[in-house]
Amino acid sequence: MNKSEVFSIGLMSGTSLDGIDLVYVKFNKNNYKDFEIIYAETISYADDWKKKLQNGIHFSKDELTKLNIDYGYLLGDVLNDFISKFQIKKIDFIASHGHTILHQPEKGITLQVGDGQIIADKTKQKVICDFRTQDVQLGGQGAPLVPIGDELLFSEYDYCLNLGGFANISYKKENKRIAFDICAVNIVLNKYAEQLGFNYDDEGKIAASGTFLMQLEADLRMLDFYQQKPPKSLGLEWVEKEIFPKLESSKRKPEDLLKTFTDHIAWAIAKPIHKGAKVLLTGGGTYNKYLISKIKTFKNIEIIIPNKEFIEFKEALIFAFLGLLKLENQVNCLKSVTGASENHSSGKIYYPK
Repeated sequence: MNKSEVFSIGLMSGTSLDGIDLVYVKFNKNNYKDFEIIYAETISYADDWKKKLQNGIHFSKDELTKLNIDYGYLLGDVLNDFISKFQIKKIDFIASHGHTILHQPEKGITLQVGDGQIIADKTKQKVICDFRTQDVQLGGQGAPLVPIGDELLFSEYDYCLNLGGFANISYKKENKRIAFDICAVNIVLNKYAEQLGFNYDDEGKIAASGTFLMQLEADLRMLDFYQQKPPKSLGLEWVEKEIFPKLESSKRKPEDLLKTFTDHIAWAIAKPIHKGAKVLLTGGGTYNKYLISKIKTFKNIEIIIPNKEFIEFKEALIFAFLGLLKLENQVNCLKSVTGASENHSSGKIYYPK
C-alpha cells in the first residue's frame, strides 16, 4: 500500500443551488499537485430541498437546527449512493463544505448546514466539515476558502476566477495570496431566467437578446461593496438587500435585467485583472458565452477554460484538499485572503459512532 496516497470524497453545494457536487479524488501527500479526480457527479436538488435552502435565511433558530440535521441526513444518503454507484472501496476521509445559509462575518455569523456527525454515522467514514467558523472567530471573513488550493495546486495561472453563485478571484501579489468575492453571478441570473421558465440563461442567450439599461447599471456600480478593499466576501443577505431591490424597482422585463446585470458582472470581473493576464476560469458561469465575451471587451486577457470536470468540480476538489490539509495539521486558511488574525488549519473532524 502506497502510504503517500490519500483517497477522499469532497462535496460542495454552491449558493446558486445547482445541486450537490461530489468528487472522489486521489492525492499524493508528497506532491500535492499530483492529484487525480477519479469520479465526479452533480446531484440536483428536489424542488422542496431547493425551496428550503433558499428560504433558510429567514428561518428561526429551531428551524435552522432542524435544517442542519435534515440536511446532514440528505448528504449522508447522497454520499452512500455515490459510493455504491461507483463501488468505491478506499476512502480515507470525506470533506464537506455543506450549504451556506447565513454569512455575515462582520457580525461574527456564518452557518453552513449539514451536520458532520450525522454524515459520519451514515457513511461510517471520518468527516471534516465546518471550514468557515474558526476563521470568523479569528476575525476573518470565513471566505473565500478555495485560494489555498489555487496557491498549492494551480499556481501556474496569474488569476483563478470562479463563476458560481458569486464570482470570486484569487491571485498572488507581493508574495501574498489575495482573494475576494467580486460580485453576484448565478444567484441573480438564475432568478430572472426562472421567471422566463428556464433554470438558467443557457450560454447567456437571453441576456444577449435584452436591452441594456444604462442608468440601472451605473447605479449598481456605485454600491459600497465595490469601493471596499479586500478582504471582503458576499452572501445572499447582501443580494437581497442591495441587488434585488434595485433590479425590481426598474420594473423592466427579465431579458433586460439579464442583459444589464450580465454586463455589470463583466465590468466588475474585468476591473481587478491586469491586462494580458492568464486566467483560469471555472464554475457554472464558464458556460455563459455572452458573459465571457463581455469580460474580454472590458479587458484584453487570456481566459483558459479547462475540461468539464475542472469547470464543474474544482471547488469540490479543493474542499477535499482542505480536508487533507486539516488532517495533516497544515494551514488551509490564509489570513492574507480572509483578514483573520493568523493563518490557521480550519475545520472540525467527526468520527463515526
